[in-house]
Amino acid sequence: MAWLVTGGAGYIGAHVVLALRDAGLEVVVVDDLSSGHREFVPEGVPFVEASILDAAALDGLFAQHPIDGVIHVAGYKYAGESVKRPLHTYAQNVTGTATLLAAMEKAAVDKIVFSSSAATYGTPDVDLVTESTPTRPESPYGESKLIGEWLLADQGRAVGLKHTSLRYFNVVGSGTRELRDTSPFNLFPLVFRALKAGQAPKIFGDDYPTPDGTAVRDYVHVADLARSHVAAARRLAAGEPVERIYNLGSGEGSSVREIMDAMARGTGIDFTPEIAPRRAGDPARIVAAGALAARDLDWKMTHTLDEMVRSAWEAEEAAR
Repeated sequence: MAWLVTGGAGYIGAHVVLALRDAGLEVVVVDDLSSGHREFVPEGVPFVEASILDAAALDGLFAQHPIDGVIHVAGYKYAGESVKRPLHTYAQNVTGTATLLAAMEKAAVDKIVFSSSAATYGTPDVDLVTESTPTRPESPYGESKLIGEWLLADQGRAVGLKHTSLRYFNVVGSGTRELRDTSPFNLFPLVFRALKAGQAPKIFGDDYPTPDGTAVRDYVHVADLARSHVAAARRLAAGEPVERIYNLGSGEGSSVREIMDAMARGTGIDFTPEIAPRRAGDPARIVAAGALAARDLDWKMTHTLDEMVRSAWEAEEAAR
C-alpha cells in the first residue's frame, strides 16, 4: 500500500516524497505541474499529471494504485496574490480539497494529512502562537486553508475519516541540491534573486519593539517539516491518536536582520540591506510553539539558521 502525495512535484511536496521513501514507504504523486516540476519526482515513483479538481482523474488514480492514505500538499499557496485571485484560490484549495475527499470516500481511503498554514491565524495578538490561539485569517488563502480543516473535520464526523492538519510557518532550506524553492514570492528566493542581480535586499522596518528592531518570524527547515508528515502518516496508519491541529514552529523565531546576516554568510556575498518603511499590518513578532508536534510527530528543529540558508543557496546554485 502506498501514500498518495498531492502536489508531490512541488517544493514541499517533493521533500515529503523523499521523506516517505527514506522511511521505506511506497509513494504515488499527483500534480498538475502548475507550480511543480516533473524533475522533482524521483525515478521509480508513479506520477499522475492531473489536477485535484479532476474527479475522473482521481477516481482512475485510486482505482489503479493501492492507496492507504493521502498527504494533501497541493494548493494555491500565495497569500498576497490570493487577495487578487480569490475565486482561483477557493477553487484550488476548497473545491479541490472537497473533490479529493469525495474521491477518497468512493475509494474507501480513510486517512489524510493536510498541509495547512499559519495564515489561518491572521495577525495574532500573542507572542507565542499555540493551537488554541484564535483563527482570524486575513486573506482568501488563509480562509481557504481553514475551510480545508473544517472539511476534514466534517468528513471525519460523517464517515470516520482519520485526519490531522499541520499548520506551517515559514518553510525554507533544501534537503537536497536537486530540490529548491522556486516561488516568486517567498523570502529566500526573493533575496537570492536580488543578490544575483546585484541589488540590496530590503528590510521593511527597523523600529519594531524587538531586540534588533526588525520583525521576528518563525523559520523551519523543509526537511524537518517533511519528516513530521511521515510521522503523522504512520500514526494514522497505526490507528494511534492524533490532534486535529499541529503547529510546526520553532518556538523562538529569527529576526529579519538575523536572516540577512545569515544570507551574507551562506552566499558569500557581502551586502548591506536597504531599510524601507514598515509594511501596513506587519506584526512585530509571530512565533509558534511546536510542543504538541514534538510530542506526537517527531517534530524538532535539526537545522540552524545558517544551515537553512546554506542548503537553500546550494540548491539554488546547483540549478544553474
